[in-house]
Amino acid sequence: MKSNAPKHPIVLKDGWVETIRNIASPNHDVRPEAIIVTLIVIHSISLPPGQFESGMVENFFTNKLPAGAHPYIDELLEVKVSAHFFVGRSGEITQFVSINNRAWHAGLSTWQEQDNCNDFSVGIEIEGSDFVPFTEEQYSSLNELLKLLFDALPSCGPHGVVGHSDIAPGRKTDPGPLFDWAKIGIER
Repeated sequence: MKSNAPKHPIVLKDGWVETIRNIASPNHDVRPEAIIVTLIVIHSISLPPGQFESGMVENFFTNKLPAGAHPYIDELLEVKVSAHFFVGRSGEITQFVSINNRAWHAGLSTWQEQDNCNDFSVGIEIEGSDFVPFTEEQYSSLNELLKLLFDALPSCGPHGVVGHSDIAPGRKTDPGPLFDWAKIGIER
């Protein structure tokens, strides 16, 4: 499968990785002053649920979902969501928000007694679901991306990589039971 997974050297400018596809999402804002990014949140997404490579995730993050495309999509038309990064099934990475800004990925969330995880985290959405294994290309690209983020954000490291389910237990299940944390060097 064709991939645009980052290859060294990776160039980061103004919080954007210049060596991957960049599509600016309007769904972001400025992080609160003096906030240090300490968390990386792994999510999974497919739109419509269980369907891959539909282009709907990009549409979702850029507020361009088509009305009438699918009943589930119609429920999301007014929802404003984004993530910093999206890793497709082929391993292709797209960046939607600068890591310097706050993406709207975590929703109601808490980590180590600190609320509003969007304030101090980077969100990575991986195309998948709770019911389908992720691809080797996705794990390879995710590992490259994590290396970049650990270098760019010295306060982040493997200790600060969590799932959406960790920061929103009972509300979220992603990245799901089929996500293999060992493939990104995280012991669970």
